[in-house]
Order: sequence, then C-alpha cells, then structure tokens
Amino acid sequence: MLIFAGLGLYDLDDISIKGFNAIKEADLVFLEAYTSILSGTTPGEMRERYGKEIIVLKRQDVEQEPEPILDAAERGNVVFLTGGDPMVSTTHADLRIRAKERGIQTRIIHGSSIVSAVCGLTGLQNYRFGKSCSIPYPSHNWFPKTPLDTILSNLKQNLHTLVYLDIQENRFMSVREGIEILERLMDGSSESIPLYVGVARAGSDIPVVFAGTGERLKSIDFGPPLHIIVVPARLHEIEEEYLKDFAGYVNQ
Repeated sequence: MLIFAGLGLYDLDDISIKGFNAIKEADLVFLEAYTSILSGTTPGEMRERYGKEIIVLKRQDVEQEPEPILDAAERGNVVFLTGGDPMVSTTHADLRIRAKERGIQTRIIHGSSIVSAVCGLTGLQNYRFGKSCSIPYPSHNWFPKTPLDTILSNLKQNLHTLVYLDIQENRFMSVREGIEILERLMDGSSESIPLYVGVARAGSDIPVVFAGTGERLKSIDFGPPLHIIVVPARLHEIEEEYLKDFAGYVNQ
C-alpha cells in the first residue's frame, strides 16, 4: 500500500494522529521536499520523533523516477509524506494514478493546508477565491507572465488570488521578492494591483499577516520562510474589518 500523509503547515505537532500512526507502522517512509517544507522542523527532527529512517525526495525522484517508491509499495506499506495536504499538488495526484495502474492500493491521510489556513488568517472568504498561481524565480531569459495574467483575470471577475512563492533547495521567495517580480511584470503598462496581503509561517504560534499596498508590504520584515501572498478583489465589509483587526489594514 502507498499512503499519502499530510504533515500540516509548520512543525512536528501538525500531523494528525492517523498520519503519525501510519508512519509508525510503515515499512518505508519518504518525504517529498520540493513543493513545500515545514519551516518549523527538519528531516532530522522528524526521524527522531517518528523513530524511522526518512528518505528525502527531490522533484525528479517523484516526477521522473518514481519506481523506487512504487516498487517498495508493491512489497510493503509505504508512507509518502508531504507538507500541507497531499493532493493539493498535481504531482502527487500523478503518483497515485501510477500506483493505481500497477495495482497498488492507496490511501490519503489529509493534513492542514495553506489553501484553507489563509482564509482563517486573512478573513478572505474561501468561496471568493479564483484560480491560484505561482511566482517562480526568473532565470536567464525566462520571465513568465502567467502569474500576473491569472491575478488580473481574477480581479476582473472580483475573485481573490492565492499566490504561491517559489521554493528552491537553497532559497525561499519572500513577500517582498514576489511583489517586486509582479511590479516588474506590470512595468510600463496601465495595470496595477492596489492591495496585497502577505502571510508568513502559517501554522506557527505567531504567524505574520499584513495587508496594504505593494510599497507598504515591501517595507515590512516578514521574517523567515515560508511566505505566501494573497491578492484580494473588492473587499466585503466583513473581510475589510477582519483585515483591519488582524492584518493592520488601513483603507486609503
């Protein structure tokens, strides 16, 4: 069997009891470490807490060379750990399909996700979110405009946008960097984003949440990763009040 288990948002205490028990009973445990991380812990601390060896996977190990995972799941019980909730990422859905094609039983143990946590932290209503997007670090001549197109399309439909920020092996995009990239994409055009909400370390005891203009948020120290951005549409009065109370929003 291949069990997909969500670790939650921040540290060792976020995993569910079901997930913890699955790890304890597993023959082999893998940790996917490229779509998200738990910034409040480390793989070493996980090994100590769970009493299990944990094999850390890169993107290539899951998307291009998943055979060791699937082979192990044919022989015994394998747990595939992910940050957040396992099936938010399409790469994990693909792995489950591959397992099904090989006759391997699968199971999902859900975990808390930024998709829902951001609504609680910002007060922005879940049903008002449109398509999400990701901002990658630009490289050489590659500077994708897709995230800006998604945000502007959502704004035209009066929908909020959840904007994931790039995670790489040795760096994590900050709120400031994400806003600066979006501003570069808008440079010379008539488009603008009037309001941002930045969130840092969701799931921790003291997450940081601020709402305001790009200039204001670029001046704020959000601290260590992980960071995420929300671009709100027109605010409902309750959303506006929530942002004033819990994110320092000042209506201009």
